[in-house]
Amino acid sequence: MKLILTVFTLLCLSLNSLSQTCDELMETVKSKSFGTTYTSYTSTAISKVTFYTVYLDYSLYYFAIVCFKPNEYSYDCSEYIYQVASNTQTNYAMNYMESAGEAFWDYIQPYADVLECSPSFE
Repeated sequence: MKLILTVFTLLCLSLNSLSQTCDELMETVKSKSFGTTYTSYTSTAISKVTFYTVYLDYSLYYFAIVCFKPNEYSYDCSEYIYQVASNTQTNYAMNYMESAGEAFWDYIQPYADVLECSPSFE
């Protein structure tokens, strides 16, 4: 966990702002990289997940932007950003077709505290 916090701190310094909001960080990540999107047509909660690899100051950072549906019938969604591990995209891609929700809980949600930009599921 200490390593992850150190990486996040370096990322913030690389982005020239320690006070970026989650939305600003999301826009920065989107502007610095093309993402790979995994759409979940049958999921009741997750519309899509887009993974980004961002190269800053000679280091790679990995992000997932998850688009949650407000209900199973909605086409709208709310985006949240997670800083994840280098293998998260591979793990998610191998499992999301069976259950996007389960793949999210197994591979993305464990990183919710890194950026503290995720929704509360309490």
